[in-house]
Amino acid sequence: MSDSLDTLSRQLEAARRAPGGPPVDHWDPPLSGDIDIRILADGSWLHEGDPIRREALVRLFASILRREGDGAYYLVTPVEKWRIAVDLHPLVVEDVEAVEEDGEVTLLASCNTGRQVAIDADHPLFTEPAAAGAAVVRLERGLTALFSRKAWPRLVDLAVEEDGESVVYSAGQRFPLA
Repeated sequence: MSDSLDTLSRQLEAARRAPGGPPVDHWDPPLSGDIDIRILADGSWLHEGDPIRREALVRLFASILRREGDGAYYLVTPVEKWRIAVDLHPLVVEDVEAVEEDGEVTLLASCNTGRQVAIDADHPLFTEPAAAGAAVVRLERGLTALFSRKAWPRLVDLAVEEDGESVVYSAGQRFPLA
């Protein structure tokens, strides 16, 4: 691991231990530059062209990732901000399930970082033309997660036909899939 990646990893581990996770939205360090980290369209993370094989490290980096108004993605710590490359969407939905509570169905999306998110008004679905119209869920900090080849058909199975289009309902919200 390069020195910059090792330093970033140590800073992140300290921030990760904070209650509620790292407060990335409150950090505003100056740009430190670009770091040779790239997230492929399938959700794989690379450092200097080699896969990052430690799942814990990927989860750690994802916990301090944000997309800013310029459209770029950054790994942010209290003292450093590193721009990284993202091919399509930074995260991947690996599974989706419908959970019913008090007669209302909520879809829960499980991401490749271990995070589970309810699809709702704050985390809406939209479709991605660059991924053959597959669904994407919007997350906090400008992040998004593309439904994987495994999760996308599961979501489609939960859809209903309504007025000539496929839609899913979650947490009282209607989301078209086309």
